[in-house]
Amino acid sequence: QVTLVETGGGLVQAGGSLRLSCAVSGRAFNSYVLGWFRQRPEKERESVGFINWRGGRTEYEDSAKGRFTISRDSANHMVYLQMTNLKPGDTAVYYCAARSEYSSAWDYWGRGTQVTVSS
Repeated sequence: QVTLVETGGGLVQAGGSLRLSCAVSGRAFNSYVLGWFRQRPEKERESVGFINWRGGRTEYEDSAKGRFTISRDSANHMVYLQMTNLKPGDTAVYYCAARSEYSSAWDYWGRGTQVTVSS
């Protein structure tokens, strides 16, 4: 079992920055992949990107490339989503998720944190 708790959401003006945090706890997750997802109003949940806990390799969706950065703090069991140059279209509930690196199914989810970008 892996527990994920997101924090750091809030209201920010367009062009601003925000860093979301995800506290990871539970069973050994060295072989896990930690991902960030978001669900914009009236849209389906979509991937933002992910990071391999082991090795730190990252991948991003096109919408996140160049503006969002995912990182991890292995010692403190934290994953971060640094967002810059935010746009109103980034308004969404952001979720942290985890899956085994040997699986494609995201088995564990946090409750999400709201990010609102005003114009």
